[in-house]
Amino acid sequence: MEPSDVLREVQERDVRFVRLWFTDILGHLKSFSLPVGDLEAAFTQGVRFDGSSITGFNPVEESDMVAVPDPSTFAVLPYRPQEQAVARLFCDIRTLAGAPYEGDPRYVLRRAEERARGLGFDGFQVGTELEFFYFKNADAPEPLDRGGYFDLTTLDAASDVRRATILALEQMGIQVESTHHESGPSQHEIDMRQADALQMADHVMTYRTVVKEIAHAHGWYATFMPKPLMDSNGSGMHTHLMLMRDGRNAFLNVADPQLLSEDGRRFCAGVLRHARELCLSFAQWVNSYKRLVPGYEAPVYVAWSQRNRSAMLRVPQQGPVRDASAARPELRSPDPACNPYLAFAAILHAGLDGIEHRMPLPEPMEMNLYHLTHEERLREGIEALPETLGEAVELAAASELLLTAFGEHIHSRLIDIKRGEWEEYRSQVSGFEIDRLLPIL
Repeated sequence: MEPSDVLREVQERDVRFVRLWFTDILGHLKSFSLPVGDLEAAFTQGVRFDGSSITGFNPVEESDMVAVPDPSTFAVLPYRPQEQAVARLFCDIRTLAGAPYEGDPRYVLRRAEERARGLGFDGFQVGTELEFFYFKNADAPEPLDRGGYFDLTTLDAASDVRRATILALEQMGIQVESTHHESGPSQHEIDMRQADALQMADHVMTYRTVVKEIAHAHGWYATFMPKPLMDSNGSGMHTHLMLMRDGRNAFLNVADPQLLSEDGRRFCAGVLRHARELCLSFAQWVNSYKRLVPGYEAPVYVAWSQRNRSAMLRVPQQGPVRDASAARPELRSPDPACNPYLAFAAILHAGLDGIEHRMPLPEPMEMNLYHLTHEERLREGIEALPETLGEAVELAAASELLLTAFGEHIHSRLIDIKRGEWEEYRSQVSGFEIDRLLPIL
């Protein structure tokens, strides 16, 4: 859509207010509203705002920012009244001089896509499978049901809420592939059809908002916290990846036994080579590393396979009909609480690094990696992802790849914020310690 299309649409759909959306560097959605009469000027001039209170943005002495609406992201909010409606537009953040703001996560992903185009690729397509939990409220993780994977019974208390959520997503232009109850109690998944990386990152931000809004309308609380229940699987965001060349999947080679082209193999090799330093980009919270432990289906070992879901990267086997989804690697380690702009940018840079440096792809690991001992994994040369946020932060701090991907501004601020989170967390005295140690020490 062009600005003129948006202006016509707001008239036809009785839109009275437009929310301008953008994210801070942690992936929290930020918003302020305009009366619709100011929208035309916003397209031509942008809208100034104070960025000093936005996490990771500039300090107060350099705080003036400009939000420039992206007309292609226009959508009416379906969970608001449709008379005198409210719409939203994602924004690119610029400086007062009109230059892209280096602290804008959307700009980070745009730069990654430009690198891919510079190497001869048309685009980077991403598909996501976000998992989440419904709880009775935000005060405690109290599930609504005891359903399991794919349950279609009264145990799945939220099937109607998922239905309302899907309808709302589709009204906002987001195509849904499938939905189901996940393996944990009151855990759910809605999968979005693949799209260009920037559009998919916008979709992820929209998805999280819509899921929460619809849950709230039904008196429940939805959370994308990676591991809210100790004895249950955490929530992941399995991420399917595909580079395009001449409108086709550049990873596909039907003559290869694993269907992977040389570019596909090298892309996967780059992601594996950089996996440990990448981890902060797709598992950025203290709680993320409670999910990334063996035994709860979250892949923690740096390996790839076709059949084995314990490896962090999977290139699914195909049946006799090989369609456009063939040779679409699935990265299984990200969680749904990440900043999708930074996560997709970091993954893309890692894959492109593998292509540029012609990295060889190791042999696939088809055995169940959870069943190997530590010594057996060492003999096989299989590394593990970081075990704590603290370990992930220090790997990211030393990463030239992430410095290139994020730029100095976001890289340094993200490291500072996450070091602070880890220091605050590790200094806490937990209930576990009180229960176990106070009576005996």
